[in-house]
Amino acid sequence: MTAPVAVAQDKQVVLGRQAAVSASHPLVTAEGARVLAEGGTAVDATLAMAAVSWVALPGQCGIGGDAFAVVREPDGRVWTVGGSGYGPDGADLAFFRGRGHTSIPLTGPLSVTVPGAPAALGVLAREATRPLSQLWARGIDLARHGFACTAKNRYDITERREPLAADPSTAACFLPDGRVPEVGRLLHQRDLADTLDVLADDPFAMYTGELAERALDFLRAGGAPFSGQEWALGAQVEPAPAITGTYRGLTVHQTPLPSAGWMMLHQAALLDGLLADGDLLDAASVAALAGAARAAFDDRYALVGSDTDAWRELLDPERVARQRAGLTTAGPVPASPDGDTTSMVCVDAEGRSVSFIHSLAFTFGARITVPGTGVVLGNRLGRGAYLVEGHPNEVRPRRKPLHTLNAWVADDADGLRHVGSCPGGDGQVQWNMQVLSHLVDHGLDPQQAVSLPRLSVFPGSDADVLGSPAQIRVEAGLDPQTIARLRADGHDVVEIPVQVFGPGGSAMAISKDPTTGVLSAGADPRMEGMAIAW
Repeated sequence: MTAPVAVAQDKQVVLGRQAAVSASHPLVTAEGARVLAEGGTAVDATLAMAAVSWVALPGQCGIGGDAFAVVREPDGRVWTVGGSGYGPDGADLAFFRGRGHTSIPLTGPLSVTVPGAPAALGVLAREATRPLSQLWARGIDLARHGFACTAKNRYDITERREPLAADPSTAACFLPDGRVPEVGRLLHQRDLADTLDVLADDPFAMYTGELAERALDFLRAGGAPFSGQEWALGAQVEPAPAITGTYRGLTVHQTPLPSAGWMMLHQAALLDGLLADGDLLDAASVAALAGAARAAFDDRYALVGSDTDAWRELLDPERVARQRAGLTTAGPVPASPDGDTTSMVCVDAEGRSVSFIHSLAFTFGARITVPGTGVVLGNRLGRGAYLVEGHPNEVRPRRKPLHTLNAWVADDADGLRHVGSCPGGDGQVQWNMQVLSHLVDHGLDPQQAVSLPRLSVFPGSDADVLGSPAQIRVEAGLDPQTIARLRADGHDVVEIPVQVFGPGGSAMAISKDPTTGVLSAGADPRMEGMAIAW
């Protein structure tokens, strides 16, 4: 095996066998490590990290967005929680077309779904050993008393300054004095701190009562046809079994619909046994990875809705065998890696693992904040639903849009092997598959696996990019001979720079050595993250 690229500077710290945590911001990682070091569980640590990340990474996630998690218990039981909501009851094809829209707006009230994150966290909190008021204390304190603006925060605000400035409540938080904050300046989210105080007592208070009425009044005033009933239904979230597939003898557990988890399992089925004998990221491997992603996204667009089981048929072994024959052929590809999300993974001293991912969809979501609450709302309806009549993902009342979010864990008969996640829109399922392959096919450690150049097929399942010219996009650093070979085989390959804070995702991974039990962890160098194992 030869590595065609240099791996970024190692961020992992291995101090022992007891626990590990990885997240996209040092404050988030530090909070998870603190909770674990004090004897908390991986669920406790995840809840604490979520609250800190709402404050430290406000462009990527928030209580007004969605969240998914997969939890593996020490006894091997795996369960998931999926927090995502419906769009307005009055929002159907006729509603949007009657207002002159050919696609759902990507910002503003018409782009919003009911937040799923509070309900998902409420479900996780039932399995915690400590109250939310304690686990969220650090996040609430940062929101109330201020946190230092980082380079990532400043980048996000600078890139979206105009839409953020258009909403007074959002501007008050992120454009103090009307200016983009300098790195190191304290940013305050005092309204959010007050809201989190309320939700720490009852996360489901987002769906009924004063908080719900504030949100509904604000959205209805902006033209969103919420009835209120779909908002109350947002509280109806329960734990669910994981969906599973296999890869190189491992069982891969993923989050079910409306999550895109099945797409990683689809790619794993197509690629199982194809990548281990080649060199790392050689032309044949890249073509196979791109072909598997292409097949999954083709099937997603043509067949899968959030309220169907069509994805199960796509993993039928005979169908998978037929699709394998065309994996490396050039042709149209339907996926977009755009999106801005954040995730975290952790393993506690008992061996319990959690992979958790949460998002506002695009950076700062719909770019609007419910007045007086500090709750920035996500734009998942605009991001995920189509104005295509008869399509399985057509916008429709009481149909959740398909999601890009997914989280995974892999184990075998001897126990936990790997746990990971990677934000990045439609890139997520592709990059998660690539990281899994690096770990399993080539035996890389987590830091190497998350640092290598990534590839993605483009354009996309997002409504605003459908029909764009087909490409395979590869990050700088891939062997030039690999790129030349791909082009000679007919692929339209576009090289893109490795973009710090750009759309390249922020992969996290933790692995457990099956012989020694030692944990190792990695955090993506494309963001400000940090991984610790001890």
